[in-house]
Amino acid sequence: MPGMPTALRLHAPMVLPCDPACSVIRDAVVDVDETGRISYCGPRQNAPERTNDAQVRECGGILLPGLINAHAHSPMTLLRGMGADLPLLRWLTEVIWPAEARLRPSDVKAGMELGCVEMLRAGVTTSSEMYFIGESVVDAVLATGSRVVLGSAVIDTPALEALGGWSGMVSRIDRWIDSDGLRFGPGDRIELAYGPHSAYTLPTEALQAIGESAQQRGALVHTHVAETLAEDVEQREQHGSVPALLEKLGVLDGRVLAAHGVHLSDEDLALFARRGVGVAHCPGSNAKLASGTARLVDLLAAGVPVGLGTDGPSSNDDLDLWEEVQLAGMFARAVTGDATALPARSALLAATRGGADALHRPDIGALEPGRWADIVHLDVDNPAFATGLDAPDEQVLSNVVWAAGSRCVRDVWVAGEQVLAERETTRVDRRTVQAAARTAAQHIRG
Repeated sequence: MPGMPTALRLHAPMVLPCDPACSVIRDAVVDVDETGRISYCGPRQNAPERTNDAQVRECGGILLPGLINAHAHSPMTLLRGMGADLPLLRWLTEVIWPAEARLRPSDVKAGMELGCVEMLRAGVTTSSEMYFIGESVVDAVLATGSRVVLGSAVIDTPALEALGGWSGMVSRIDRWIDSDGLRFGPGDRIELAYGPHSAYTLPTEALQAIGESAQQRGALVHTHVAETLAEDVEQREQHGSVPALLEKLGVLDGRVLAAHGVHLSDEDLALFARRGVGVAHCPGSNAKLASGTARLVDLLAAGVPVGLGTDGPSSNDDLDLWEEVQLAGMFARAVTGDATALPARSALLAATRGGADALHRPDIGALEPGRWADIVHLDVDNPAFATGLDAPDEQVLSNVVWAAGSRCVRDVWVAGEQVLAERETTRVDRRTVQAAARTAAQHIRG
């Protein structure tokens, strides 16, 4: 933003700003102002004069925006590997929900801190979470320095009765937003949202009430939609489709993020496009649970904003969004029989700018003036980039998407603050976080 002094200047041989064309800028500079926002991103020769007190850092590799995990349940790092070979509904009812009923606030914080550490090491700076005991999720994010859009979970199931009924859950979110605001924390690191689990775990009056509460506050509604065939068939018999139901209840009048969207019809796609509903595509989890794969190419062609999500780390089983970038590309090509169905550029944009669009967040997801300086430095001293950065743009982009992966992530900044240096988190000690998670997991197993 003009007028703000430069606090940090990053030089790099290559920057991928993730603008709509997915440009490649060589011999580039990214300037961060004192508020933690980007003030300039472009060629070094055109960079403004820097202020004398600006910190300057030469980065030997590639700079790009922090990745956005558009759908996650990251505290479930504690449940990783439990019920690993069950289908979704049995996995939830027999294994996951009973285990989650034993969660204490300290357990959720430990699981979320581990999730944040894992994501930062993979270059994921923002996660869109749906989970319980939201205060503990927020504490973990503020401790590690990452960023979250927290959809506090609302669910109506006997297994989780201890958490209170759905109306109590909704009023708690209402009060929290009214008290702390929609966004807070340094660099707006926390955004509060509503997380109605799904149309199959909530009555219609709950969905309608959540839509009204969210719209009064300008908040995001983050919900599972059409994830499995069995669930979707039942919903279609009752309501036409989940998107049609959400439209009828007025939920789509506000900001909405639909997770999964595996079984969407042409009519559903057109409705989502018309209403600007974001979709979080979770190819890894949907494949592992045999739920199918969302119609990514059709969603993009219809103009639906699509981001990528890992889903929970006990159904994936990691929080590495680079894997989802590759799986999204591979599945799109396998399903359509077209090797050009999803180019490398489109796959990278889905993990960055697309995630921001799906979350209705124009302040993250790209290296552009005015957006938060959430930046990832990829180290190219790696076999993945053995052909060098002097290779043609298309080849380097291809290497970033298909070959590099999280092993190349070296440094990460969130709102201009370095939170990962040489692959280790700067705010918390990784081994201490891992030890706390191990203790919490033992408690949950009983």
